[in-house]
Amino acid sequence: MSALTIIGVIIGVGILLWLINRYIPMQRTIKGVLNTVVVIILILWLLNVFGVLDTLQSIRI
Repeated sequence: MSALTIIGVIIGVGILLWLINRYIPMQRTIKGVLNTVVVIILILWLLNVFGVLDTLQSIRI
């Protein structure tokens, strides 16, 4: 996967999250949970793209 694709996905997710936070009325706690879940999913996706998750699975005995 190219660096431009990775950067594009990160920017796209950021813009989408900003639009949701800005224009969809939600309680503050729900926004916090949504933001946390999206960031965790993005981090896991990045770890998978860079092969860190594969390395961790091969280390496990």
